[in-house]
Amino acid sequence: MKLRIFVYAVLVAGCVLAIFPYFLTVLTAFKGPGQLSETMPWEPGLPPSTAAFHRLFASGFGGYLMNTAFVTAGITLGQVVFAVLAAYAFARLSFPGRDALFWVYLSTLMVPPVVTMIPLYLMMQKLGLVDTWAGLMLPTMLGTPYAIFLLRQFFRSIPADLEDAARIDGAGRVRTLVSIVLPLSKPILVTVTTLAVVANWNSFLWPLIITSSDDKRLLSVGIALFKGEIGVDYNAVMAGSLIALAPLLVLFVVFQRFIVRSVAVTGLK
Repeated sequence: MKLRIFVYAVLVAGCVLAIFPYFLTVLTAFKGPGQLSETMPWEPGLPPSTAAFHRLFASGFGGYLMNTAFVTAGITLGQVVFAVLAAYAFARLSFPGRDALFWVYLSTLMVPPVVTMIPLYLMMQKLGLVDTWAGLMLPTMLGTPYAIFLLRQFFRSIPADLEDAARIDGAGRVRTLVSIVLPLSKPILVTVTTLAVVANWNSFLWPLIITSSDDKRLLSVGIALFKGEIGVDYNAVMAGSLIALAPLLVLFVVFQRFIVRSVAVTGLK
C-alpha cells in the first residue's frame, strides 16, 4: 500500500512538473505589460488582458501562421507518401540487399540533424534555392527513417494472404497497396502523420538558416525573433507560443486513440 502511494505521488509530481510550463505560458499570455512585473509568474493577471495577442497579430504573426500551415502540410504530405512507398518496398518486395539497405538507412537516425545542416545549406545554395519555398521544404519532404520504420513494422503485421488473394484476382502492386494495405493501416498512418505535423510545425533551426525574408518566416522563428519597443515582449512571445501549441494539442486529443493502437501493434511485431 505504501509503495503504491509512493508511486502515485511520484507520478503526480512528474505530471505537475510537465504541465507547469504550459500553465505559465497561458498565465503570461493573458497578462498586460505592467502585470508581468507586478505579479509572480504563477499568479494570474487580473483582469485578463488580450493586448499581447493584438500586438502579436499587428506585427505580421498571421502571415507566419499561414506560412507554417502551408509548409507543414506540404512536407507532411510528401513524407507520408514517400514513407508509405519505401516502407511497403522494405516490407513486401524482395530484392538483393533489401534488409541491409533498410538497416543502413535506419542507422542514419543516430546522426544528429545539426551535422547535415551545413552540407544541406551548401547544396541548396548551389541549386539557387536559398530563401525559397523549395529550399525550405525539399530536404525533409522525402520521408524520414523513423516513419519508414514504423510503417514497415505495421505492414509486416498484415497477413500476406490478403495480398496474395488480391493478386490472384488480378490486382497489381499499386492496387494491392491502395486497396488492401492502406485501409488496414489507418492507425499507423494517423500516427505517422501526427508525428510529421508536430515535427514540421515546431521546426526551427532549418527555417532559421535557409530563409531570411519576412514573407517566408515560420512561427517558431517569428516567435523567437519577436521584440517589442524596449526589448523582448515576453507577453507576446507567450501568446505566440500558446497559439502555436493549441493546434498540436487538439491534434493529439483527437487522434490519441489511433496513436496508442498503432504503437502497440508496431511494438508487438
